[in-house]
Amino acid sequence: MRRAHTVEQVRAAEAALMARLPEGTLMQRAAHGLGVAVADLLGSAYGRRVLLLVGSGDNGGDALYAGAWLARRGAGVEAWLVSGSAHEGGLAALAAAGGRTGAPRVLRERPDVVVDGVVGIGGKPGLREEAVRALALVEGVPVVAVDTPSGVDVDTGETPGPHVRASLTVTFGTHKPCHLVDPAAQACGTVHLVDIGLDPDLPAAPVESLRPADVAALLRPPGPDDHKYTRGVVGVRAGSATYPGAGLLSVAGAACGLAGMVRYVGDTAVADRVREAHPEVVGAGRVQAWVVGSGGGDAAGEELSAALADGVPTVVDADALAHLDPDRGRPDLVLTPHAGELAAMLEVDRAEVEARQLHHARLAAERWGCVVVLKGRHTLVTRPDGRTRVTTTGTPWLGTAGAGDVLGGVIGAVLATGLDPWDAASVGSWLHGAAATLVAEGGPIVAGQVAGGVAAVVRDLLAARP
Repeated sequence: MRRAHTVEQVRAAEAALMARLPEGTLMQRAAHGLGVAVADLLGSAYGRRVLLLVGSGDNGGDALYAGAWLARRGAGVEAWLVSGSAHEGGLAALAAAGGRTGAPRVLRERPDVVVDGVVGIGGKPGLREEAVRALALVEGVPVVAVDTPSGVDVDTGETPGPHVRASLTVTFGTHKPCHLVDPAAQACGTVHLVDIGLDPDLPAAPVESLRPADVAALLRPPGPDDHKYTRGVVGVRAGSATYPGAGLLSVAGAACGLAGMVRYVGDTAVADRVREAHPEVVGAGRVQAWVVGSGGGDAAGEELSAALADGVPTVVDADALAHLDPDRGRPDLVLTPHAGELAAMLEVDRAEVEARQLHHARLAAERWGCVVVLKGRHTLVTRPDGRTRVTTTGTPWLGTAGAGDVLGGVIGAVLATGLDPWDAASVGSWLHGAAATLVAEGGPIVAGQVAGGVAAVVRDLLAARP
């Protein structure tokens, strides 16, 4: 599991660890890991030009000590102090190693890399003018951010002001929410975690991301005595004469092979097309989970009411979202809006949702008392208590019409196997992204191809289980 802790949690863990260690040990661990990561990015330290942008906090100290490490290995290192002061021990170490300190200016030779040590995790979002001007002087040079890109909101993933956009972020001890949650996650580039010994002092994380082993452990493959009913039956109420494709794609996701049976209930013309495309899909009957709403049009409200009357876990998507009653929330629901749909549900602008994704996902989960899946580049799967899993699988090619219909079906299939809504939504979202990446092979895809990749992803996950 990739876990992301808040600033307060990290500060408390650091304080507990530092109380057991000689003074300065933690910074030296972080600086060594940072220096190694920069050297790895450059291919070597010798002969490289490294520019440090240094603030007055501990991140600036990390950058200075890392710069000293790089200078001792043959790099030409210069530090620009963008806050007027800097960590004294770090400055002395850099000078002793042959590094220089200078003022921001136009350089005759561009550096090979810029190390962003401007603002630490305790800093406010946004950058001061001095830092903005310094960054402008080295625009286009790859940036390595120390712990987090300066200027982002560490705990929320928001970017309300000027901020660094890094090629690589080297973080220490644990991930932070901004490494996983957009839009800040987009400013992090590749994230490299350096172990500095915080794990024993860290509490449960409010934000996390599943890894392949976690998904494999949550999957429920059939046993020798299972049959189609014990494996779970998922029902789909989606599509209409106007949007028949939505019904077909929802069924395709549900029929990915994880559940033992798929039932389709809906428009007769759509049902005929479903049977042609998926002869294994049957009609009305008892189910363990429902998927409702994609392309449902005017009938979506009635279909939602019928599904909820069964009293089983239900994935609510697209047109059905508009018919939810916030005063009658149920913990067994999984809502799957994109930013525009969530904006309509919360009566705010779409741009506001996209700028504050974690905030609005948590607000909706609390308001409706259920799991909310906010679809996006990094999909958020949030519980009413605020705990959130971030889906980092997927490909930009997945931004295609109908992909959300398939996702709802896949989540419904996992839900029917008996996982609780949070686990089912997390696993379904992860599998959906991984399947898209697999079938895309780096190129374009359409939504109908995604469901077919789920079986291969699951097969590989189960084969790797201990």
